Amino acid sequence: MRICLGNGWIDKDPFINYRFHLTEVEREILLEHEIQAIADKEFATSRLDQVRDIFLFCCFTGLAYSDVKKLSKDHVIIGIDGERWIKVNRTKTDTRSSIPILPMAQAILDKYANHPKCCADKTLLPVSSNQKMNDYLKEIAAVCEIEKNITFHIARHSFATTVTLQNDVPIESVSKMLGHKSIRTTQHYAKVLDKKVSSDMQLLKEKLSTSNRSEKVKIA
Repeated sequence: MRICLGNGWIDKDPFINYRFHLTEVEREILLEHEIQAIADKEFATSRLDQVRDIFLFCCFTGLAYSDVKKLSKDHVIIGIDGERWIKVNRTKTDTRSSIPILPMAQAILDKYANHPKCCADKTLLPVSSNQKMNDYLKEIAAVCEIEKNITFHIARHSFATTVTLQNDVPIESVSKMLGHKSIRTTQHYAKVLDKKVSSDMQLLKEKLSTSNRSEKVKIA
């Protein structure tokens, strides 16, 4: 509209008094027991087994579909701690994600190290199309009796909340691994669960209890 006004194509902005607002969307995530149920399940077809592995890999790395699809050996480096890291520029924003590789993720990489598709495409994992992955994930959810609409992107949200934030990884570190430019963006991905609130408050109760006991001793 500003361009139209600047070029004299319109006399006034028809949206001058219109105010936009964002509606907060409740983002679905998988809880720890749901991730474990998917990991423990034995599938009858290699097709579902393969999709499950790639989905779990993203649950433990936070990578989006487009980024895991292009992942190659060049993206795996030895980090400052002497451990293996994934360093990849995100397809969506071109910002760098820096992710230490957890044991579960490394086991999946090892499993597909010599997979024919990976060797042919020079990628680390045999990723199918996004549509197929999402279709197969619905089958996986049904087999595992998970009553959630699982899509591939849920893995990224689950990494942010269940795998990292819930296990006391600071949100600044989560933001760095997700490749976000702002922690505000990370806050849309990661949400504080009641379990985390309960754990934090339990620590507070213990501290307050210890403090009260100390004060009583001093008074006595």
